[in-house]
Amino acid sequence: MSVTKQAVLKALGTVKGPDFEGDLVSLGLVSEIFIADGKVFFSITVPADRARELEPLRAAAERCVKSLPGVNSAVVALTAEKKGGGMERAPQPRPAAAPRPAPAARPQQAPAPAGRQTGKRAVPGVKSIIAVASGKGGVGKSTTAVNLALALKATGLKVGLLDADIYGPSMPRLLGISGRPETVEGKILKPMDGYGLKVMSIGFLVEEETPMIWRGPMVMSALTQMLREVEWGELDILVVDMPPGTGDAQLTMAQQVPLAGAVIVSTPQDLALIDARKGLNMFRKVEVPVLGIVENMSYFVAPDTGKRYDIFGHGGARREAERLGIAFLGEVPLEMAIRESSDAGNPVAVAEPEGPHAAAYGTIAANVLASLENAGGEAAARAPAIVFE
Repeated sequence: MSVTKQAVLKALGTVKGPDFEGDLVSLGLVSEIFIADGKVFFSITVPADRARELEPLRAAAERCVKSLPGVNSAVVALTAEKKGGGMERAPQPRPAAAPRPAPAARPQQAPAPAGRQTGKRAVPGVKSIIAVASGKGGVGKSTTAVNLALALKATGLKVGLLDADIYGPSMPRLLGISGRPETVEGKILKPMDGYGLKVMSIGFLVEEETPMIWRGPMVMSALTQMLREVEWGELDILVVDMPPGTGDAQLTMAQQVPLAGAVIVSTPQDLALIDARKGLNMFRKVEVPVLGIVENMSYFVAPDTGKRYDIFGHGGARREAERLGIAFLGEVPLEMAIRESSDAGNPVAVAEPEGPHAAAYGTIAANVLASLENAGGEAAARAPAIVFE
């Protein structure tokens, strides 16, 4: 039995609104409802300054929807965006809170090691979380992430892979995985398996052609669930394939989990490096160590003549790494075998494990581990609070 939007709205009509005034539906607080394979997504509009206080309201709405026949799970977020209805009315008077004393100056704390920053909740069983990011799309970030994860696994480590690119999930295609994740006692998801990697992606929960038209808070809720409501087990490293750019997903990861570091993927040309700098600077601003830069599509070797062409230039990422004082992790050529194996769901790191392209990713993996070890000994101050409104 499949659930309908009408059934969800009817159920939410029984949930009282803020201050027990009316209900969520009649007050116009419920966003557009998205349903995919028994998973329900929506957000609730609340005043920004009351978001923390109204968390029980969000939880009540989530429980209400989860109880409906045909609902496997629900992702419910609070958003402060005004959308008409009940939130446009004058705020209800509330008892004045007792004045708070001015906060005393906090003594300076010893910095926490990278990957274990204070105030961030670790994912149980996961020792280190690495983000693979890029300043723009089209630079081969996801292909780099999957082959890096496989190269790390080849060293004997237990590795997981989280596809955090909500709007353009690619891990099901890159790893040739189909089907839906199973649940553990109906509560949390079991990750899928791809060549020995534990894998989770929103692409396993929705059809490939389904557009993900979500507001930022819904993206954050989905990411949180894929991180914390998945039975990852014991992992040495969880590689996170981030969406391109510097938006909600990156900030959510930086705010909520102790990232051990970030790997930036770029192509050699100046335009891509400009965007790569933005991604790099974002991670630095939120106190996440940058483990280094990968130069993807570094050069092309013609298969018939063996002549090398620097189609996008060459060495730009290496020079940028030197200029910024961070590690250059390695370069990967523009090669048809990498593209063909990726499209076939058989990444080159496993399709040709003894080949030169797998060796390139092996070098990158070794350099990432070295940078990770170095970052663990450096001072990584507590990340600043990031407020989403």
